[in-house]
Amino acid sequence: MEQSRIQALGDELYQAMLGREAVEPLTSRGEDISIDDAYHISLRMLERRLADGASIIGKKIGVTSKAVQNMLNVHQPDFGYLTDDMVFNSGEVMPISDRLIAPRAEGEIAFILKKDLIGPGITNADVLAATECVMPCFEIVDSRIRDWKIAIQDTIADNASCGLFVLGNQAVSPRKVDLVTCGMVVEKNGSVISAGAGAAALGSPVNCVTWLANTLGEFGIPLKAGEVILSGSLVPLEPVKAGDYMRVDIGGIGSASVRFA
Repeated sequence: MEQSRIQALGDELYQAMLGREAVEPLTSRGEDISIDDAYHISLRMLERRLADGASIIGKKIGVTSKAVQNMLNVHQPDFGYLTDDMVFNSGEVMPISDRLIAPRAEGEIAFILKKDLIGPGITNADVLAATECVMPCFEIVDSRIRDWKIAIQDTIADNASCGLFVLGNQAVSPRKVDLVTCGMVVEKNGSVISAGAGAAALGSPVNCVTWLANTLGEFGIPLKAGEVILSGSLVPLEPVKAGDYMRVDIGGIGSASVRFA
């Protein structure tokens, strides 16, 4: 795909984000968009955000669990960038009505790095050695693509459907919790709506971060010390609206909560 077209599509998605106006799927327009094209479109969108004053604080892995893959009919992981204007603390009110188009919440485990990870060749042991702590997290994904009608190229181009995220107040060493068997319970407005375990995300959230480090390494992009890495949902996506309250509890790690406005 020509560079001018990549820039135009990245600009279109950026404007869709600013104006909260969804656009038609990029893959429905009769253009041949490769996975590589889609990542370059997402980088153009990121370029526009950085030019507006945002800064990168981490990265996210998307579409890791079978529940989410089946829901979206997207059957491979992807990645996107986290910026400082996306993050909220546990218990804060999140203004989704002003920021997002079609928000959906998912419970995740966040990794906070203390060392760089530069693929390829990264192992799970490398990831654990480079991780300062893990934290409970809600990612509130959003799609600038109308009605979430996404192919893998659409969600990649759209910064892996990034929206906003919430980090919990607790943090533990990744070596002090079984990240494969740890259980997650998600509540919405006081009722349990879903449950999952670490194994739901590519067998382990550690596998997800390893995959990300090695995939980004192919593009010459490191995971950096101090970054937040969202490792992928362990439960199905849940649509949310203003007035909703959600809480996630993860065995051995802690909890996070958010109220939407």
